[in-house]
Amino acid sequence: QVQLVESGGGLVQAGGSLRLSCAASGLIFSDYNMGWFRQTPGREREFVARISGSGGNTYYTDSVKGRFTISRDNAKNTVTLQMNSLKPEDTAEYYCAAQWKFGNKYNYWGQGTQVTVSS
Repeated sequence: QVQLVESGGGLVQAGGSLRLSCAASGLIFSDYNMGWFRQTPGREREFVARISGSGGNTYYTDSVKGRFTISRDNAKNTVTLQMNSLKPEDTAEYYCAAQWKFGNKYNYWGQGTQVTVSS
């Protein structure tokens, strides 16, 4: 059974930092690209960042480039999203997700962790 468990969310002031982690189990972790998404009530889920299975390639949505960094540790089956210079518009529920390296959709999702940035 595949499980993705996020942690690290919380309340932070604008300009501050948070580090989200996602622990994966039940899958061959390096066979999966890992992504972070976010969603606010009434809006569609938004792509934030993705990292390839080897960790060699990363992608970011424009609004977080230069502020967020995605990384992974395949020995520990974890993926991390370091978020700096946070803005109130970054407030959302953040989800990690796993995409099989030869697929085109995300196969597994975590339960989410709330990030709230106060102005």
